[in-house]
Amino acid sequence: MLDGWIDLRSDTVTHPTPAMREAMARAEVGDDVFEEDPTVRRLEEVAAERMGKEAALFVASGTMANLVSLLTHCGRGDEVIVGDQAHTFLSEVGGMAALGGIHPRPVPNQPDGTIRLEDIEAAIRTEDVHHPRTRLIALENTHNRCMGAALPPDYLQAVRALADRHGLRVHIDGARIFNAAVALGVPAAELARHADTVTFCLSKGLCAPVGSLICGPAAFIREARRVRKMVGGGMRQAGVLAAAGLVALETMVDRLAEDHRRARRLAEGLAEIPGIRIEAHRVQTNIVIFELDPQLPLSEEAFLAALAERRVRILRWGPRRFRAVTHYWIDDTDIDQALRAIAEVVGQAMRGPHLS
Repeated sequence: MLDGWIDLRSDTVTHPTPAMREAMARAEVGDDVFEEDPTVRRLEEVAAERMGKEAALFVASGTMANLVSLLTHCGRGDEVIVGDQAHTFLSEVGGMAALGGIHPRPVPNQPDGTIRLEDIEAAIRTEDVHHPRTRLIALENTHNRCMGAALPPDYLQAVRALADRHGLRVHIDGARIFNAAVALGVPAAELARHADTVTFCLSKGLCAPVGSLICGPAAFIREARRVRKMVGGGMRQAGVLAAAGLVALETMVDRLAEDHRRARRLAEGLAEIPGIRIEAHRVQTNIVIFELDPQLPLSEEAFLAALAERRVRILRWGPRRFRAVTHYWIDDTDIDQALRAIAEVVGQAMRGPHLS
């Protein structure tokens, strides 16, 4: 619980832990644009090692990490094959097109977050003067809009093989890749090794206040550093932030299994509430997506407001759809209280008077 609220809107609402605050206060710093911040340098070394890559670059956010990666991979007029439910396509303000002149080629995501190999292959452009050039395949692991699905190594290997046949590169938006690794029981590097580049967030399930990492070949990261500067991402004494990131990588990865367990408990509890629709068996990680039954006389606004009166927050995720995300500041008692609140609100709506 944070500030008296059971806040399940996202794992981005997490506050830094006491150990992170102490590390931030003690952080050794320098000017990172001049590559002189020792704490940032250490974070980048640790991140690259965790992902099995040569180098890494610390940036302000996951959106910036993906944007810098795409701008480094692609030139203006190049095309990226991306899932139609991908964060890079739906939720990053069209940055690849607006700022990079990069053309997204959306193809359908499957419920498990994958893109069918035949759909990827069909989307690859031929060498025709009328076509943009396909340069990159972008995947997402875990997949936010697909119930936090974890893409397994065999699928990633198959995409890698397809990309190699066509001379393409592969990028993974791995905002929650450590959640995927814990859920699948493999090292994060095993998921990253089939991609040229991978990003991950420190400020989601890992509980740090700010920051993401881009990991990849050393030459790519050198060019990405220039692109980061171009988009205004050069930070100065950023070691204050990087210190929290180091604590996150040291202390927050293994405990993600607790978030996954609580998410399954939440999903199973929701499945028992009349008026709630959910595919509880699909919950692999820390993201739970559910719906209000179409016949339930309860509007989205009224549902959220009634939960807020009970000090529970969740996120609207579409027409009659909602998302709840477990994280470090949610414990078993919070899950029980959230389920009671949801059951009470839905039960009142079924009995009347109608909330609308």
